[in-house]
This record gives sequence, C-alpha cells and structure tokens, in this order.
Amino acid sequence: MSETNSKIVLVIPSRYASTRLPGKPLRLLAGKPMIQHVFERAKDASDEVGFDEIIIATDDDRIQKTCEKFGANVCMTSVEHETGSDRLAEVVKLNNWPDNTIVVNLQGDEPLTPIANLKQVANNLANNSEASIATLATPLSSEKEYSDPNIVKVVSDKNGMALYFSRASIPFQRDEGVDQVNDFALRHIGIYAYRAGYLKNFAEMESCQIEQLEKLEQLRAMWHGARIHVAVAEEVPGHGVDTEEDLLAVEKILLG
Repeated sequence: MSETNSKIVLVIPSRYASTRLPGKPLRLLAGKPMIQHVFERAKDASDEVGFDEIIIATDDDRIQKTCEKFGANVCMTSVEHETGSDRLAEVVKLNNWPDNTIVVNLQGDEPLTPIANLKQVANNLANNSEASIATLATPLSSEKEYSDPNIVKVVSDKNGMALYFSRASIPFQRDEGVDQVNDFALRHIGIYAYRAGYLKNFAEMESCQIEQLEKLEQLRAMWHGARIHVAVAEEVPGHGVDTEEDLLAVEKILLG
C-alpha cells in the first residue's frame, strides 16, 4: 500500500432485524451461525491484508453473545442507525481510530466474499489519496440486469472515480444501434473501504434528496463532495443471504 503507517481494520455490521429473514446473522449454515462464517472469512483475509483489528458491530445482545462465544471482538452500537456507514462511524468514534485509518466494511450476510476483493478494496483506497471511499463493481451480464431497479448501476470517470450510482438504467442510450452501454455501466457490489476521518464527518452530514429517492447511502457522500473510487472486482462475489432460498444455496456451496 502507498500510505505508510495507516492502521487497517475490518468491521462487520450485523443486525438481527431483517425484514425478509429475521435473525439471519444467527441462522445456521453448515452447522455454524452465518456471522461466524463471515468472521472466519475476515480472519482468513487478514493473513493477506494484515488487518490490525476485526470487529463485529451490532445492536443486538443475542448477536453479541453468540459472537463472543467464538472469540470475536464485538462493538455494541446504537439501534437508531439508518445506514451501515452511520454504524461504522460510531465504531470509529468508540475506538478512537486515527483519521488515516482504513476501515474495510464486510457485510454480515456475505459469507462467500472473496478474500481477494477485501484486499483489493483496501489497497485501492490506500493508493488513491483523493478518494474518501473505495468500492467494487462487476460487469453487467444482460439487458435484464441493466434495467432491473434492484441492481445498482455505477458509472465512473476515466480515473475510476464514480460519477453516479443509480437503480435506473445508466447511462441512457439515446440512439439505436449504438451498443456501448456495457462499456460504461457496471453492477455495484456492496463492499467498501473508508477513511476513518471521513466516516466521522459522514455521520454529521444531513441526508439529501437523491439519497432518499434512490435509497442509496453513497449518494449522500457524493452530494457532499466525497470522491468514491470504483474498480472491477478481481473475483466475482459469492452469493449473499437475503432470503431462505439464499440460505440454502449458500449452505450447499459451503458443504461442497
């Protein structure tokens, strides 16, 4: 990494209250709670990245007790947070991390996240001093994905800095016969690295209308002038868990 003496930490936000799959961090996958699989993936990644700390951030006592049983460091946070970034900001403040600390965010429902991607997103932030956030994306695979509002698209500039994130089909192709959409649009995946100093500021920023319209918290960052570095992920992300069907699919993969 280009930044020397920067602390690198990994935080796993984990909420019990899920609309589609309540209690999902504690649901069993191949005999272990899902959150334990995510934590073990983070530990495996630490062998390559060298995380100074790995912390599970939660607002639920049941998750705290389960995580402490398998040896995780748990940080209890407020139940009032509307976004994962707000929760991470509280963890930064509670741990008094220096502003140049790189904070990698691994979602608690992503037990199949490739280790290479965790390393990549941390390196990308370290190597792009003008960016406050780094994230990853993958190519769109079909016209259906391009038009699906549940799939977030991102368009970047020539230096890899995000121009906009949207649930809409961006960029819009005005003229027929110009098939260049996939040269520009990428499918955003929810893995981030932040500078700790930026997270402290983010928590104080007011939400903005475009964030509320799209329901995308990264638009708050851009609205207030933050630069977000976007790169194509080195590995295609594994299956996340949002539903009962996802749980079964991921367990099948884990069991081989």
